Amino acid sequence: MVEQAVALLQQCVAGGQPLPLLALNLSGNSLCDRSFLDVLLALVEDPRIGGHLCFEVTEAAVVTNMSQAVYFIQELRKRGCRFALDDFGSGLSSFHYLKTLPLDFLKIDGLLVGNATMDPVDRSMVEAITKVAAALGIATIAERVESAAALERLTGLGVDFAQGYHLARPEPLANLQGTAAAP
Repeated sequence: MVEQAVALLQQCVAGGQPLPLLALNLSGNSLCDRSFLDVLLALVEDPRIGGHLCFEVTEAAVVTNMSQAVYFIQELRKRGCRFALDDFGSGLSSFHYLKTLPLDFLKIDGLLVGNATMDPVDRSMVEAITKVAAALGIATIAERVESAAALERLTGLGVDFAQGYHLARPEPLANLQGTAAAP
């Protein structure tokens, strides 16, 4: 998938089109695989490409492999790649280690987001996550935004970005060709 994403970005560069920001999920095992890191580093040698890739890693994978995750993230960020911590808020020690991770985005767990319009506790948790992320210079992304009411509430809480069926359905990467927009 990473090779396909890089190929799409290279096509945009060659065609003089704006490059989209592509988010790709990585497994926890990927963070510990040095040969996979080497492949990624080779793929993002072109500085125009790295800045348009955002790798998403789950909170659980990072906590389980903290030292390897930090090294992995730092090496790819040196090449312009961005990182999002996925499912944030699902673990109990989330805030404790957040200061040590070099992140660009923090994806707020969809269970919290989904209940934020009705449940004052979940709404407060989303707001707290958003405030801490802002203090650290990390943009927030709300997962599973399913309605206009949820989007409005999240915007009011200071969430920076949103994803979910209310905004768009998942599409194959090939559908993005020719419709790329700058992030």
